[in-house]
Amino acid sequence: MAAMHDNLLYIIDRFARLGNETAYVFRRGYRRLHWSYGEVAATARRFARELEQRSVMRGDRVLLWGDNSAEWVAVFFGCMLLGAVVVPMDKVATAEFANRVARQVEAKLSVCSRDLAKATSAPTIILEELSESLRSHNAGRYDSPTLGRDDTLEIVFTSGTTAEPKGVVLSHGNVLANLEPIENEIAKYRKYERFVHPLRFVNLLPLSHVFGQFLGLFIPQALGATVIFHDSLNPAEVIRTIREERASVLITVPRLLDSLRQKIERDLEERGELQTFRQRFENSDGKHFLRRWWMFRRVHSEFGWKFWAFISGGAALDERTEQFWSRLAFAVVQGYGLTETTSLISVNHPFKVGKRSIGKVLPGREMKVDPQTGEILVRGSNVASGYWVGKGVVHEGEDDGWFRTGDLGEVDPEGNLYFKGRKKNVIVTREGMNIHPADLESALRRQPAVRDCVVVALPLDGNAEPCAVLLLAQSESAPEQAAAEAIRGANRQLADHQQIRRWLVWPGQDFPRTSTQKPKSAVIADYVLHHFAEGEQAPTTSSGTVAELIERITRRKVGELTPETNLESDLNLSSIDRVELMSALEDRLQTDLDETRVSQATTLGDLERMLGKAKSAQSPGPRLASSFRYPSWAQRWPQTWIRPAVYYALTWPATLLMAKPRVVGRENLRGFDGPALIVSNHVTYVDIGFVMAALPRTMRTGLAPAMQGERLIAMRNGRSGITGDRAQPNFFLRAVYKLAYALTVALFNVFPLPQRSGFRESFEFAGEAVDRGYSIVVFPEGRRTENGELQPFQTGVGLLATKLNLPVIPMRIDGLWQAAQEGKHFVRPGTITVRIGKPVRYAPNTAPETIARNLERRVREL
Repeated sequence: MAAMHDNLLYIIDRFARLGNETAYVFRRGYRRLHWSYGEVAATARRFARELEQRSVMRGDRVLLWGDNSAEWVAVFFGCMLLGAVVVPMDKVATAEFANRVARQVEAKLSVCSRDLAKATSAPTIILEELSESLRSHNAGRYDSPTLGRDDTLEIVFTSGTTAEPKGVVLSHGNVLANLEPIENEIAKYRKYERFVHPLRFVNLLPLSHVFGQFLGLFIPQALGATVIFHDSLNPAEVIRTIREERASVLITVPRLLDSLRQKIERDLEERGELQTFRQRFENSDGKHFLRRWWMFRRVHSEFGWKFWAFISGGAALDERTEQFWSRLAFAVVQGYGLTETTSLISVNHPFKVGKRSIGKVLPGREMKVDPQTGEILVRGSNVASGYWVGKGVVHEGEDDGWFRTGDLGEVDPEGNLYFKGRKKNVIVTREGMNIHPADLESALRRQPAVRDCVVVALPLDGNAEPCAVLLLAQSESAPEQAAAEAIRGANRQLADHQQIRRWLVWPGQDFPRTSTQKPKSAVIADYVLHHFAEGEQAPTTSSGTVAELIERITRRKVGELTPETNLESDLNLSSIDRVELMSALEDRLQTDLDETRVSQATTLGDLERMLGKAKSAQSPGPRLASSFRYPSWAQRWPQTWIRPAVYYALTWPATLLMAKPRVVGRENLRGFDGPALIVSNHVTYVDIGFVMAALPRTMRTGLAPAMQGERLIAMRNGRSGITGDRAQPNFFLRAVYKLAYALTVALFNVFPLPQRSGFRESFEFAGEAVDRGYSIVVFPEGRRTENGELQPFQTGVGLLATKLNLPVIPMRIDGLWQAAQEGKHFVRPGTITVRIGKPVRYAPNTAPETIARNLERRVREL
């Protein structure tokens, strides 16, 4: 039995003891950052001292608003050390709501992400700049005030729809009531953990939600686990992260589990293996866990061999999705709770999972189901003491200590709890019959044509009847017919009083959703009322979604949109804007988009049609970006040994022999050894040799140069890659070009930078290379000079500079173009000059176009 604690401060001491073990991994721009447990503890102590310096005292409120990150965790714990109260804000909350909350709680300080800094009126600290701003503070042990279980830890505001925001007040004791039973259970298995240490959790839940905090802050530290905060809901990227990070557990919401299931099935269909898979799936029912694991080992290999479990929270997981993953021999763990119950009421045991249940009640609290209404009631020290309304705490009345959850449920003889829906959502028909929307939604989701659905109440003569709102699989060519068939299929599984007689197909690509991916039922219900009351369709939401994302990316109002709206002339979308729009759409729709098709869309109508086909398993279409290969093998042993040896044995002497360059400005790099972003003018295909020769010895062989992607593809396929060369090479020449490709990649560590589309993946690979310690070399003109003059720089170099967050080294090669024009292979030493400018840094919020123009000027003036 673990010790009872007076407060949560012991967690920070545990962080310090774990020291250099990796606590958090998260992306910032194209970089992947790693923070140790010790770094988090030290930053938390520094932040507590910063709060003191700003006259923030025990009990004062601090607004915390931003992306999941190690800095977010450090701020949370820093407030806890001082006794200040955290007010976590959902990243997707509007500025108006965040400021209302800040005024209501009288926040002394706001700590938020850079892109939200201008949205808050309170004194602000930028999360991304936290480490730098706290550098002067002492990181030693901090003497906290005496805190008890009744002291307030945080105030969580869960909704922005009411006129007066209402926050749940949670204490140290509320969290400990849920955490201590889990730590007791973990202690039973801790001796086995060393065989798989460290456990790695990929956490997709926002830390502003209590369930996200439990799986991101409180539980992992009990295992010394690593938490990977992933910022995308794209299923392909999630699977890739799980595999590359060798993760053990994915923490997510039900919608993403369903999207992952759909991706697996789409991939199988593209390979022509779906029918075989489904037969194997049916035959696996009832077989031993290990037998099922072996039957579906190919799916397991996609996630990586360490991965074994999904933890789902935030909403009920539908039966079809739970059965899919369980049958494939993955553990599917569901938790149930509310903010008022400090997230957890019940949770499934990872090794004793009850099918379709949301677990058994945790020790230390009581739970019952009201026999008259079916409502779930909870009593225990995990239940919040009250709400923050107006300027203080309001304690709402309880029934003999029982908290009414507003949820409906059932309990089986083994004590497993089953979620039946929200009490307020119960539909009372004209016949006086109660209909639970969750039952109808479950039947609808079993229909192959239904991707997602929401059942709402449609008022009728003082009562109501159910109306189903459907999202269909994108492969459906006749949506109305497919929807009607899905309704008939669902009705065959429902009782007479549950029959669905009203339905409609949602006009957009997806429902409007909360940050935990729940459909916004109120918005959907308003649309249903408008549709049936007015007899006309409300404006479709796909254009609304695109407009919202365009405004967020470009930071400007786009006005009224029509299918004829031109993405370039009307909206001024640059190629960089399109890349960011594509990423945002992939997250919203949870699917993969073809960058080639997005780049070719000229109007909003083109983009809408492309989105309509995005999830179609029938016509996945070619993906040009997949043709590019990003050779990470060139950055690993033995290439890391071979490359310097070959360079100094062959390339370096050849450069000195042919044209020993004169180097100007090398003193600008004195004491600097990278990594950096190096930009240079583009003269010939041997530019990189002169760049390497000019750099200090510590940087020469630690470069990753970008090369024209289309040329690299051609060489890999046995062609020259020279523009305009359409001659078919013979067998010998094809072999020569393929060998040239292999040697170029191996000896110069080049990676493809496409000129037309696919450069998003290229930029991400550049970030991975920087994480391995390499400096990136790019030629921002995008092509070789035609007359020896510097050409305009492409905007992409500005995006790289901000999202890699590296110093940029401008360089210029002079004299090489003249030598190439004269056909000289050997020139006198000093004929060619390489000039090196001082490294320069750009603020992360600087516009990419501004950076590109500034760098062009710097190179021109060297």
